[in-house]
Amino acid sequence: MPYDLAPGATIGILGGGQLGRMLAVAAAKLGLKTHVYAEKAESPALDVASSRTVAAFEDRETLAAFASSVDLITYEFENIPFHTASFLADLNLTRPSPATLAICQDRLREKEFLASVGAEFASYARVDDAGALARAVAQVGRQSILKTRRSGYDGKGQILLREGADLAVTFCALGGVPAILESIVPFEMEISVVAARGPDSSFAAYDVAENIHENQILKSTRVPARLPPEISAAAIQLTRRIAEALEYSGVLAVEMFVVRNGERRELRVNEIAPRVHNSGHWTLDGAVTSQFEQHVRAIAGWPLGETGRLRTQYGEYWEMKNLIGEDVLLWPEILAERNTHLHLYGKAEIRAGRKMGHFTRIIDPD
Repeated sequence: MPYDLAPGATIGILGGGQLGRMLAVAAAKLGLKTHVYAEKAESPALDVASSRTVAAFEDRETLAAFASSVDLITYEFENIPFHTASFLADLNLTRPSPATLAICQDRLREKEFLASVGAEFASYARVDDAGALARAVAQVGRQSILKTRRSGYDGKGQILLREGADLAVTFCALGGVPAILESIVPFEMEISVVAARGPDSSFAAYDVAENIHENQILKSTRVPARLPPEISAAAIQLTRRIAEALEYSGVLAVEMFVVRNGERRELRVNEIAPRVHNSGHWTLDGAVTSQFEQHVRAIAGWPLGETGRLRTQYGEYWEMKNLIGEDVLLWPEILAERNTHLHLYGKAEIRAGRKMGHFTRIIDPD
């Protein structure tokens, strides 16, 4: 059958962070070239790309030149401006589609989409101004989080609503921008499903990941999650339903909470990430096909790869830990550990809360 790309073609990647870096490396393994478009000259993906452009995402003349230099366009993170993605999609094949970005960039639209596919999620209310926040609190309750509708990630763009807090001050502290108030979910476990869908509707999911966050940033992931098989299967099936409703092409992740309802466990969707995902980094060393190679395969229209865990003489249960801020200074000790794989992102400046790298390793199935 004909494929959308052949070896030797060039993939354009919007965004120059570590996800773009790892996508470029994966593409090179498959005989594909990459052209990274980044806004900052120090972006780590630029170090490994075949071609590089450093310019603003609003620079249409440069965007048009970029589009004409590649055979297909993708992006490494979901906060690419929608008008940028839409402009490029008019010039060249772009996967995932800008329509997916439009949904996932807006927390309110994402909730409405999730409702349309029958997913369960935390109760919420729309908040457009300080007065609306007071009404939202009456509806959702004080045990809640105020989140900007746009541009929030890794704990940014959200504030825990504390008892007695001045609501007007809280709304202004978040920038006075459109937001949603979301109830706090009393979860038993945070999980994610990283999966891929091809343009031919093929689908492949990795084992469900169990995630631990610190200061609202993913700290570690273990695979497989310690869940009953029926819950894991339900999480994967829900992810497939979401991908199909989006008519998605590429790798995506669906973050979920596992909650107790009496004797039953249920799933609540937290958010959709239309890209390769931090909780999928274990696949670089622990899966037959990494999530980065899988994304390249999917957007190119190639057959999806096997997603099974690699089993070694040391075990088959995998853990990924992020190196955040000064954690990266532990690299010599990490390199000395048995059965451990270190990945550094080439970021020159260490900052608190900044993801500098990660490592994966085999763990005991406790």
